[in-house]
Amino acid sequence: LRTLSVRLRQHQKNALKVAQWLNDQPNIKRVLYPPLPDDPGHDLWARDFSGGSGLMGVVFDTACPDAANASIDGMGLFTIGYSWGGFESLIVPSAPSYMRTATKWTEPEPGIRLHVGLEDAGDLIADLDQGLARFRKALG
Repeated sequence: LRTLSVRLRQHQKNALKVAQWLNDQPNIKRVLYPPLPDDPGHDLWARDFSGGSGLMGVVFDTACPDAANASIDGMGLFTIGYSWGGFESLIVPSAPSYMRTATKWTEPEPGIRLHVGLEDAGDLIADLDQGLARFRKALG
């Protein structure tokens, strides 16, 4: 707890860089991260929060489980797993349609869920860039 505020500031700083980069990548339809100014929930986020975390979702432009899995396989800095406040970067496939109840999920699945950790943002982006190259290769 003594380092939580410092870590959260760095998580947000890194996550914002990663989210902005992902937003400009081919095959990425949408980045789900309210601190991004173009996120549909940004106004509510800005009204109610003073900062963000490292958690975000990524929606691909194509529904292809093999390609999504290929993007995750071979990651060097991102480990497969869920985060409950740790410092490391994590990645998992994400398919929210089966658990949505308030509204229907209509985006392509699976996407990926990221927890951007404390590693260097440039290194994390390079790791994701290689993952997106694997995604494109798996699409053919």
